[in-house]
Amino acid sequence: MSKLEQVLLIEPSNELVFRGPFNEVVTADLKLTNPSDKRVCFKVKTTAPKRYCVRPNSGVIESKGSVTVAVMLQPFDYDPNEKNKHKFMVQTMFAPDGKIDNQEQLWKDVSPDQLMDSKLKCVLDPTGNSSSQSSVVAEEKVKAVKQENVHTRPDLPIPRVEASPASSQKPNVTGGDSQKRQDEEIRRLKDQINLLKEENSNIKAEEVRLRKVAMSDTVSSTPPPSQRVEVPTSQASALPPYVYLIVALIIGILLGKILL
Repeated sequence: MSKLEQVLLIEPSNELVFRGPFNEVVTADLKLTNPSDKRVCFKVKTTAPKRYCVRPNSGVIESKGSVTVAVMLQPFDYDPNEKNKHKFMVQTMFAPDGKIDNQEQLWKDVSPDQLMDSKLKCVLDPTGNSSSQSSVVAEEKVKAVKQENVHTRPDLPIPRVEASPASSQKPNVTGGDSQKRQDEEIRRLKDQINLLKEENSNIKAEEVRLRKVAMSDTVSSTPPPSQRVEVPTSQASALPPYVYLIVALIIGILLGKILL
């Protein structure tokens, strides 16, 4: 066990995390900083030398200097049931004055009570760089809104609504405030969907009523066969133009908010 306290500042200090997938080389950086007024020799060791490649694995750090060590995990078949017990150790000592001709011989001749060491655990993260929990939840909620069953007339064109500059700017909020705004936006979209469904139902009811009135008027005023005039079906069932304009406007506003 080392008798001296580690002189180097090590980042990270406790765990070295490797993020998957592991079917290719995965690199984790280890930063070593020397805050002292003396030069420091370092060496990075691992309990699984065949699994990892360390560059540089040893060297000298000048006073107030720093070195970034790249620890490369070689490709392998990841088994989540296999417990990972790999560890790393950063071993250091103060460098002697003058030029160092042979570092290997220096490490062999050093007294154990002059050594300093720090141990780090190896952590394998198969999920890789995933998005935050709130972003995933928000994305799922937006997808649920898009999948709402909104009935529209197939022959009714959907207008394109241009977003204003003010509405296109994203709010600068994080954490709970961002989640709250997303929930409120979802509720507003659902309310508008319900309103659209209600308007659609009213339109259908009005269309049925008009058809019944038209059929009743046709039966009561049907001329003899020789004087009967054919009336196009589309004229009998046509709705006032302003009804279609209202429906198109509501659908356009809804789609614009969802896309934003």
